[in-house]
Amino acid sequence: MKKLTHAEISENRITVNTINKAKKMPVVVVLNSIRSSYNVGSIFRTSDGAMIEKLYLCGYTPHPPKKEVLKTALGSQDSVSWEFVEDAVSAVKKLKEKGYTICALEQTDDNIPYYNLSKKDLPICLIVGNEITGVTQELIDLCDVSIEIPQFGIKQSLNVAVAYGIAVFELRKIYET
Repeated sequence: MKKLTHAEISENRITVNTINKAKKMPVVVVLNSIRSSYNVGSIFRTSDGAMIEKLYLCGYTPHPPKKEVLKTALGSQDSVSWEFVEDAVSAVKKLKEKGYTICALEQTDDNIPYYNLSKKDLPICLIVGNEITGVTQELIDLCDVSIEIPQFGIKQSLNVAVAYGIAVFELRKIYET
């Protein structure tokens, strides 16, 4: 086993110039009123790695060209399709009309473990909410399903960017099977 150099890793990657021709995973993500620019930048990078279809940045979610977002996005704001839409509810309603399964990453009284989604749930819109208050009830009311990442310690939740990473790469696994 030999650690790969940056150049060796880059040899097999697509470029910003060719990413729009690549097949994207049928996952769109709605970030609603995320507070931290650094979490948003991290979510951009994770979205690039999973090759999602699109990010919708809603409410007061910071977005490019805010320098703190760009600092952690590390250029992925150019490889991930994204749009600022102030009203998350209207964005989700449009996606629902287009046939997306609407899914909240949230603890509800009727959720399933994140790993219980299946290919039949694609295309999917994953809603990620505020770091403190989570996904709003108004958005949950539009959802077809709610997924939760089970917690086993004393804390009841994960950092929003970490939770998103777990969920989106599970969706990637489902998509590839």
